[in-house]
Amino acid sequence: MNSPTVTLTEDLIRRRSVTPDDAGCLDLIGARLEALGFRLERLRFGDVDNLWATRGESGDVFTFAGHTDVVPTGDPAAWRSDPFIPEIRDGLLYGRGAADMKGSIAAMITATERFVAANPDHAGTLSFLLTSDEEGIAADGTVKVIETLRARGQLITWCLVGEPSSRDTLGDVVRNGRRGSLNGTLTVHGIQGHVAYPDLAANPIHLVAPTLATLVRTKWDDGNAFYPPTSFQVSNIAAGTGAENVIPGELTARFNFRFCTESTVESLIARTTAILDGAAFDYELDWHVSGQPFLTAGGALLDAVRESIRETLGVTVEASTGGGTSDGRFIAPIGAEVVELGPINATIHKVDECVSVADLDRLSATYERILEHLVGDKKNPGS
Repeated sequence: MNSPTVTLTEDLIRRRSVTPDDAGCLDLIGARLEALGFRLERLRFGDVDNLWATRGESGDVFTFAGHTDVVPTGDPAAWRSDPFIPEIRDGLLYGRGAADMKGSIAAMITATERFVAANPDHAGTLSFLLTSDEEGIAADGTVKVIETLRARGQLITWCLVGEPSSRDTLGDVVRNGRRGSLNGTLTVHGIQGHVAYPDLAANPIHLVAPTLATLVRTKWDDGNAFYPPTSFQVSNIAAGTGAENVIPGELTARFNFRFCTESTVESLIARTTAILDGAAFDYELDWHVSGQPFLTAGGALLDAVRESIRETLGVTVEASTGGGTSDGRFIAPIGAEVVELGPINATIHKVDECVSVADLDRLSATYERILEHLVGDKKNPGS
């Protein structure tokens, strides 16, 4: 028989919650939390379902944060089993969202159930902030919930995000910050024409290629003790009519900066614009900031996470700011300490996404120990 954590993970995988559809995940989770005495608040913005659940009225606020939505599966035929029918093979649980991050949410719930049973009069306030809009544009999810909480004056002291942070073994890496993300869309205007008469046209591919090469070669900063150097990557280039004998009239290139605290949005925009202005072509450039960098350099949460991982997993943890973005970027600005801890990330967003069955139970035990360290029973603190 499977453990409660594995069983709940399977129940969540069965719900086809492709972003931004929650597909009933929050109903299932909410029922479990309500049974523990949590007060539930469903916050819907646009087409996105969000849940803010609290137990307690005062003191430090500990928040589990996560997302119920998953990325699309791609071709289901490429999977060894149906991506929304959980299947255990050789100690691994397969299904979309198994590692990112329905397994983490299940571990959070079962950890909280055991913790509340043992610590009914725990210190502070326990809370959950869950959304179905993390894998998509993330416009109506955590960012909107945080705006709502900020307007009320509601603060979060510590936030543990269940993103799959581990690299080779559970708990070997946690994220104590993330780089910022700045997206640019560059449109280069040329003149369409026949490939046999290039003198009568202006090929935007040829025009922009040297400038893109300059942007790729540019050293934006050196990073610092907490962050690697800022990186620039071109993600998409589109031009042409599909015909072999037509010079395109327009090119669109999309690119991204993952930036550390040594650079700012303003400085990256200014430097990019200066490089483009130095080229002889007509262009338009649009920007979108996905998130600012954030960092929890130390504090009670990171200490509790390190100690809990050592106690339950026997692992010495590496605190890292690498990887992509997470909803921690929306939570940190209200003053919260934010750390991400979750399963091994080797298969996330891939065909045959999976998570170790044993790791799910070990993750739940680690989450429970973190709660004991930070908000243990007032009369018998877990730490």
